Amino acid sequence: MTRATSAAEGPGRAAQRRRTRNAIVAATMALISDGAEPSVNDIALAAEVSRRTVYLHFPSLDQLMLDATLGLLSDETDTALEHVTSTDPRVRVAALTNALGVNIVESLPLGRRLVKLTIDAAPPAPNTPRRGYSRVRWIEWALAPMRDRMPAPDFDELVSAVATVVGWEAFMVLIDIRALPPEKAVALCARTASTLVDAALRALDHAG
Repeated sequence: MTRATSAAEGPGRAAQRRRTRNAIVAATMALISDGAEPSVNDIALAAEVSRRTVYLHFPSLDQLMLDATLGLLSDETDTALEHVTSTDPRVRVAALTNALGVNIVESLPLGRRLVKLTIDAAPPAPNTPRRGYSRVRWIEWALAPMRDRMPAPDFDELVSAVATVVGWEAFMVLIDIRALPPEKAVALCARTASTLVDAALRALDHAG
């Protein structure tokens, strides 16, 4: 391997690529937050890179929009959860649901975009979710106080159960199909998630 090749593939080059990618995502997030439907040209201009650079990091505009939307929603939720001090999983899962539902009227278009881009995305590898890594991480955080009390398969099943009632899909079912006001949809999801956790806790106490 030549010196030039080694330098091109070294840690400095990798760090630069990460910085460039992060700048592109951050620029896209800012444009989406302002209500824009950004083109690749808009994003390149905002990130101060070329169109070619954008496509070097993202195979399509849809993939970039998906990553940016996820980043926007994830940053806001992570910040909210940093202030949760309770170790009660019922409180934590309700706090998570409420964090996802903050400013839901304004952010619902982002959630709709997220679901659409997920549906339109290329099929994932076998046994790989199309998205949801952040949601699973948040739910596992909320349920962490129960992890050592449950067999791993039971814990994973509870995470899956909570995932069905926490997130944009659940909000949209209640708002679009049940015609609930957004704030009531979020509150119902929070109560339902807490009920699932409470049932699991009662089962653990009974078994113990």
